[in-house]
Amino acid sequence: MIYPVVVYGHPILRKEAEDFLPEEKEELKQLIDDMFETMYNADGVGLAGPQIGLSKRIFVIDATPLADDFPELANFRKVFINARILERAGDKVIDYEGCLSLPGISEEVSRQSKVKIRYLDADFNEHEEIYEGWSARVIQHEYDHIQGILFVDHLAALKKRLLKAKLNAISKGKVNVNYRIKLPK
Repeated sequence: MIYPVVVYGHPILRKEAEDFLPEEKEELKQLIDDMFETMYNADGVGLAGPQIGLSKRIFVIDATPLADDFPELANFRKVFINARILERAGDKVIDYEGCLSLPGISEEVSRQSKVKIRYLDADFNEHEEIYEGWSARVIQHEYDHIQGILFVDHLAALKKRLLKAKLNAISKGKVNVNYRIKLPK
């Protein structure tokens, strides 16, 4: 099932998501498949629960399409459930980011180059791993979604003011995208 992508202005994007409980494990398999299908349909490399209207701590990533430019992303396809970033380290790196919930906007965002994250996989097995480079960037971007944070929140106040008209247009559905969107109520 392909979900509509929730866009800027919807309150669910600003809410900290809740953990999945062990008894919810069985319903996750279909949700994970649907999230990947939704992400692929929108030509994304990551998608978080709040972006499909689900305030739960889950995000999926398949950054393989970026592997030509960033070889460390080859075969980087993962599911993160109930994730917690334990540590951010390394140099701050500035690079462009976009977001399915903010179509048409791409801005330079500063993020640390290394993260240590604890999460559950699709089978509810716990992992604690360290990621660097672009994999760390993509994880931090998706993790922000389950924390109620958008990449534009990392921008300077002046830059945010300059984007205000574009953000307002997105919240009213005045965007040209090739995927279904869900507007704020």
